[in-house]
Amino acid sequence: MDNNVDFLRWALVVSCVGSGMMAGLFVSFSTFMMKALGSLERSEGVRAMQAINRLIVRPSFLLVFMGTAASSVVSAYVAYGDVGPWHYIGLSAGLYVVGCLLSTILFNVPLNDQLESVDSHGDEELALWDIYLVRWTRWNHVRSVATVLSTALLAYALSEI
Repeated sequence: MDNNVDFLRWALVVSCVGSGMMAGLFVSFSTFMMKALGSLERSEGVRAMQAINRLIVRPSFLLVFMGTAASSVVSAYVAYGDVGPWHYIGLSAGLYVVGCLLSTILFNVPLNDQLESVDSHGDEELALWDIYLVRWTRWNHVRSVATVLSTALLAYALSEI
């Protein structure tokens, strides 16, 4: 049992740090980054977001983004039934996987792909930017709330072990 608890503590620490890092990224985009990009000329905003989307998909980002999902699910599995705050750990994993990982894959990435195909100088294509800003930011708010709550639940679970 002690080995499981030690493993669980470390898995929770990794999950908590990763979820907190993702929360910081998403909250930054929700609170000021998208507003800043939206304040630029459309063509500049499109080019800036295209550059961000191209540069973010790096091993370091993917390790935190996907690794947090994996460590959260592993933590929930290890804790299930054995550890007092297992339901907080399971809820945290669910929030991260659904609210962060799946919403990114199902909503934000397709919007990013659509934006990538836009010519930043075409009038019709630039109209997409206004729609993109609203939809992308809306789904980013979902990711922000999910990762902040996930982080808080993980921190609480750690305090209870």
